[in-house]
Order: sequence, then C-alpha cells, then structure tokens
Amino acid sequence: MNICVFCSANDLQEKYTRPAEELARLIAKHGHTLVWGGTDTGLMKTIASAAQNAGGKIIGITMETLKKDARKNADGMITTDSLDERKTAMINASDIIVVLVGGIGTLDETAEVMELKKLHIHKKPIIILNTDNFYEGLKIQLDKMKKEGFIANPNEELVFFVDTPQEAMEHLKQVALEN
Repeated sequence: MNICVFCSANDLQEKYTRPAEELARLIAKHGHTLVWGGTDTGLMKTIASAAQNAGGKIIGITMETLKKDARKNADGMITTDSLDERKTAMINASDIIVVLVGGIGTLDETAEVMELKKLHIHKKPIIILNTDNFYEGLKIQLDKMKKEGFIANPNEELVFFVDTPQEAMEHLKQVALEN
C-alpha cells in the first residue's frame, strides 16, 4: 500500500519526532511505500529518513516553488505547479492517509481529505496520530460539528484517531483486511 503522511516541514521536539520516526519505520517494515510532501526539512525529513533507513520506499510530491528543498535521494519525486495540484497528487498516489502533527498546511490537507471523503470523492481511510494529545482540539471541534448538525455521518466514518504509531498500524491492517 501507498501510505500518504501529512506533517510539518518544521523542526520539532523529540516528543513529536520519535513517534513519527516509529511510524515511518513500521510503514517500511510492513512493505508499504511512504508518500509525503517531498521536503527534506523538519518532520518531513525525519519520516523520509526513517523510512529509507528501515529499507522502505519513499515517493515525494512537491511544488515547483519548494523544489529547492526537495529530498534528492527519494525513490520518486513528483513536482506540481500549485498547492491544489500537490494535494490532489498526494491523495491520488495513496491508499491510506495518515496525519501527523503539523501547522496550517497540515490542517488544510486534513480538512480537504475529510471533505472529499464526506462527499464520497474518495473512500480512503484517514488516520490521525494524536501524538501528545496534539489533535484533542480537532476531536472536540468535530464532535461539536456532529452534535450541532454540521456533519451528517458519524465522525468515525471520516477519520480515525489513534494515540500511537502501533495503533495506526493495527488500524491499517484492519482496513487492509476489510478491503
């Protein structure tokens, strides 16, 4: 499977990098391909390096304006002209989406894949790794949106929250068996 990981390109604390590295190692160990934003900085570099060091294949998807920061030794690198094209390429190249800690860009990517799933444009599982309760606010907001009638289907149909990389992989295995 191709597993798309949305995450930050910033350098982060070990409490965030350690679980991201573990997830990348597990992706590689299970023979999956990491699809990521292609950048060779911050958490993006961390996951790409961890996957490659564990023998995994990595495919980056970057934009022309970010090409100078792209990882040079990826197994594949796709360059798009715009952010919208990049997000579309990342979604199209993946079977499953995993969200790690990140900023506005990661939040934008997450909202878009959830909306596209809600609209039945894709059926790909979306897993959010809630490292150190980073996404507790998002969970609360989604629950409020559901309760107030802004989301029709159960939130679990859109997104699945996990606390550890191991739980993410268990959910991936379960999803693979169901499909």
